[in-house]
Formats: sequence, structure tokens, C-alpha cells
Amino acid sequence: MGKKVLVVGAGMAGLSSAIRLQHAGYEVEIYEQGPQPGGKMHQIQAEGFTFDVGPTLVMMPSIYQEVFALAGRNPDDYIPMKKLDPMYEVYFKDEPYRHYEVSSDLTKLMEMVEKKGPENARGFLQYLSEIYTRYQVALDHFITRPFRSKKDIYNPFMMQQALKLKTFDSADHMMASFMPDKDLQQMLSFQTLYIGVSPQKGPSLYNIIPMIELLYGVWFIEGGMHTMAQGMARLFEELGGKIHYNHQVDEILIAGGKALGLSVKGKAVTSDYVISNADFPYTMTHLIKEDSARGKYTKEKIDSMDYSCSCLVFYWGMDQTYEKLAPHTFVISKDLDDNLTRIFDGRLIEDPSIYLHVPSQVDPSMAPEGKSSFYTLISVSELGTGTYEWNEKTISHYREKAFETLSKIPGLENIREDVTLERIFTPKDFEQSFSAYRGATFGLQPTLRQSNHWRPQAKSMEVEGLYFTGSSTHPGAGVPIVLQSGKICAEELRRDEPGDDFK
Repeated sequence: MGKKVLVVGAGMAGLSSAIRLQHAGYEVEIYEQGPQPGGKMHQIQAEGFTFDVGPTLVMMPSIYQEVFALAGRNPDDYIPMKKLDPMYEVYFKDEPYRHYEVSSDLTKLMEMVEKKGPENARGFLQYLSEIYTRYQVALDHFITRPFRSKKDIYNPFMMQQALKLKTFDSADHMMASFMPDKDLQQMLSFQTLYIGVSPQKGPSLYNIIPMIELLYGVWFIEGGMHTMAQGMARLFEELGGKIHYNHQVDEILIAGGKALGLSVKGKAVTSDYVISNADFPYTMTHLIKEDSARGKYTKEKIDSMDYSCSCLVFYWGMDQTYEKLAPHTFVISKDLDDNLTRIFDGRLIEDPSIYLHVPSQVDPSMAPEGKSSFYTLISVSELGTGTYEWNEKTISHYREKAFETLSKIPGLENIREDVTLERIFTPKDFEQSFSAYRGATFGLQPTLRQSNHWRPQAKSMEVEGLYFTGSSTHPGAGVPIVLQSGKICAEELRRDEPGDDFK
């Protein structure tokens, strides 16, 4: 048998690393604190309704499929997908709401932007061209590679590539420079919230997110996103890997500057290597007990870092079906700037933007016959920034705002009466269920000073045989990027194993 690797957590990045290493001949076991795989790609089932807990939207399907193809499997046997068109609908709060259907069909897209006049249409195409050029640079030189040492970035070639990324502008400011129309600017920059950063503060490079949607489409996995987590867990076990569910790791065992294994429920389990897919700040503050093993990531440093926003999600079982409703709908606040500022300064949000996902529109098996599953998300402050308590009063405030906002969408006038079942996830639930530090759903915020070589890397420089993966590590958050983080982590470990011919 190959060398033994223990992985903390069966999140997407942990599974991505584990599958690659098991396939390469290592002996891999995962210890997962919860009862199912996927981390935040979790699932709730109640009274015949099925809800994805976290991610809901598939971008870059080739990255999802890659991990199955790598092991010689047909991805369609694990994650059957369907392309959505339109990708989503966007409403702007006005009297009445302004409404757009956003397609990934270029002909339909051009119809939409040309209605805004030639200046916006030209600007839209220039935006796509400009951001696609930067995306190629990011893909070739940043997203797919680790930064072990300063010389990996501070060399003439890489500094030249970094300048091509033009990261010093903000996402919303960049959009405004291309298109004067405010609706277009906002519907093409709010997507930075997918990775937990405000378009006001997120580097303009993150405008690659809407570009990826527009160029490659938005997809839906049959059975919801959790099908991906189940598919990866199934593949890992087919390759001979083991997952221990309901096993919380107490500590990463370290002695003499080397990782020796894990302490699980008070028992030591030894290994040659350890990968932590637990949230990096949580790993540093809870799983690593020695200061010397934390390096620069002391408790003070971890607390002083910038965290992504969190989410409040209402999972509603609805008493009927809604013929005209899109699978994904975004309702943008009347004053988006105020909405975004409040998310990141901690104040209660008076007019939140709302995201509604209705999986049963694509896959009717996700709700009982004649009924619908609703996933209603509001971006909110993480626990370290929030200035209010997560009590019934707060939840009630946001529930009322959601009802008020959604009831103005055609067909949802009676939304309050149609809800027959409710489950809720608050920032506290993200913290408790998934060890998300401060309840920050997307981990460390991907600000300029917390990206690329400034972000925690896969390889520990203080502890031999210890590696990290997940949304708080390089290259960042978002399912495709987190899968990439798992790939980088597996490759870094293989580079360090003397008997492995991986280069």
C-alpha cells in the first residue's frame, strides 16, 4: 500500500484532494464531523421536500466533470447536468419592478444590451473582451498554481503577469467604466457576492464570474448540488478510500515539526500526511495547539483578517407550483450601495437584495407532486462584524423583508400563505454545522491583500507533512475554485513524497 493520508473534512476540496491521492496510489481516509459528504454542499430533506443547504448554481461544468474523468469514469453516471436558459431572471425594485431575463445565448444577450443603446452594447462587448484576456492570465499563472515561496511570485515574469490582471480597480467601478447603464452595471457585478466579497471592495478581476456565466452558461445537476458531493464520495469509496462520518477531529497531532496524524474522539490515528479541509482559520485556532506550528497565523492574526459575508437562508416548502417562475431569480435592492455597505459594516439591512432558487422547477422530484421547494437567500454580515443578535426578532425582520420583496414578482402575490414548511440557516448555523469561522460562509474574503501569494497556501511551511485546502486557502471560494484548491493540495503533497514521480 502507498503512504497513508488523513483528511479532516469531506467538503468539496477535501474530496477533490482525497480522490486524486487515492487514485495515485496513496491510502486515504477522511474524518467528517457531519453525517453526509459535501461540507456546505449539504442537503435537507423534510416532508418530501429536498433543499441544497449551500451552493445552488453550477458554473464551469468541466471542472465538476474533471475529477470523474481523471479516474476513468463517465461524469454523466455521477452528475447528470442540464443547461439552463435563461440562466436567471433579475428584478430591480421599483414600482413596478424592472425585469430582465439573462441568457448565455449571445444573440439574446445582445438584444438585451442593445435596448440600452449603442454605447452600452459596445461597452458590454469591450468588457467581455477585456475580462476574458485577464481571465486567461489568471488561469495560466495564478488560479492553477501554488505559491510556496516569495520567489514564486516576486520574479520579473510573474510581476509582469500580475500587472496584466489590473487588480487595483473595484468590480463595480470597472463595470461602470464600460457601461453607463446602472441596471447593466449592477446585474453584472453583484456576482462577487458568490464568493463573499462586495463589488465595491472586490478586485475588478472578480468580474470574471459573470463572464464565466455568460460564456459557459449556468447548469443544474439532477437531484440538486448535493448529487455532486454524493458522486465524489461514491467515487472515492469505489477507488478504495474510507470516509468516517460523525467523527469530529479534536486535534492535528504534531511533534518535532512533523504532522503525525489526528486525534479523533480522544483517540490517536497515525498517518504519513495530514490534509485539513476544515476552514483554515478554524484549523489554526482549534485543531493546531502549538503556537510554533501556526507560524504567522497566530490567534491575533486570524482575528484581524477580513472575512466574507455570511448568509441567512430560508428553506420553504410551498403548497403549489409556479409555472412562470425561473429556477434562479435575483431581486436587487433599490439602493444597492447601502445594501452592500450594511452587509460589510454589520448593520441590520433595511432593504436587502434577495436570491430565490426553485430547484423543483428543473427537477420536480425535489418537491412532492403539485408543490415547490424554495431556497431564499439574503447576504448578511458575518458574526464578527454583525452588530445585532441572531434571535427570532432578527429572523422575523428578514423573513418579512423576503416576503415583501418576493410578493411583487408575478405569481408570488400570496407567497406568505403558500409556505407550509420552513427550515432556516443563520450565520450561527454555518458556524456550528460546518466550523465556518465567525459564520463567514465563504471563508476569508478574497480582497487584494488576501489573494494569491497573500492567501494561506496548501503547504504548511512550519509543519512537515501538513497541508491545507478549502475556500480560505488559495485560490479561494466558489465551488469550481475550491475543487481547484483540492487539486493544488494533492499536487503539493505528491511533490514532497520522495517515492512519487509526480513533477
